[in-house]
Amino acid sequence: MEVIAENRKARFEYFILEEFEAGMILLSSEVKSLRERKANISDAYVTEKKGEIWLNNMHIAEYKAANQKNHKPKRERKLLLHKKEINKLIGQIKTSGITVVPLSIYFNDKGLAKTKIAIVKGKKLYDKRATIKQREWEREKSRLSKNNL
Repeated sequence: MEVIAENRKARFEYFILEEFEAGMILLSSEVKSLRERKANISDAYVTEKKGEIWLNNMHIAEYKAANQKNHKPKRERKLLLHKKEINKLIGQIKTSGITVVPLSIYFNDKGLAKTKIAIVKGKKLYDKRATIKQREWEREKSRLSKNNL
């Protein structure tokens, strides 16, 4: 599994409730740009339109060699999921305080572009502080264990 882009901000900003793996409908120039790792999903989010799930605001840079058939960098991209997963996501999207964001984009073993999306709930400021405190404690603990050896 070759990870192309990761949304590290999402793990800090949200509580992750459930994760899904989804395929994406991409143009050829988008796939080539992804192979060059020219993607950004930090501001991306998932919406529902007419019973379908769409990934919005994901930036895939234009491919240099594609002249006329190049893509728009921030166009909407349809996500491919099973019907049960789509229904579950639609129900969660309509719930107040719950959103769906992409966590990472990667190529699977077969070479297909996939995105890992998650149902998330926003953290409060004190939750973010607790996360920072826990992370700093883990660093300090590992630093102390290295010094004791």
